[in-house]
Amino acid sequence: QAPGFHDALEAKTNALCDGLEAAARHAGVPFTTQRVGGMFGMFFTNEIVDTFAQAMACDSAAFNRFFHAMLERGVYLAPSAYEAGFMSSAHDEEAIAQTLDAARGAFAAIAH
Repeated sequence: QAPGFHDALEAKTNALCDGLEAAARHAGVPFTTQRVGGMFGMFFTNEIVDTFAQAMACDSAAFNRFFHAMLERGVYLAPSAYEAGFMSSAHDEEAIAQTLDAARGAFAAIAH
C-alpha cells in the first residue's frame, strides 16, 4: 500500500459522512453516522450511536425509505439499516460528490 493510503481513505470516509450529515440536517431529517477508517454506519436518529440498543432504537423505516430513494438516484447502499458501508480506493471525489448530490435529493424526498 502507498504511504498515506489509510489517511486518504479515512479522509474520503469523513467527507462522505460529514456531507451526508449536512444534507440530512438541511432536509430536517434526524440522522447521524459513525465511522472509523474506511468503514461507516448510518443511523436515522439525532443521538450519537455507540451501543447495540441505540442502533436498534433508530428509525429503520426511514432508512428503508432513504435506501430506495438513493437507489432511484443510482446509488446502491447496503440494504439493511444495520450493515456497515465501506469506502474504497476506487471511490474518488467525483463519486463522493455524486453520492452526496443523490443524498440531498433522497433526504428531501423522505423529509415529508
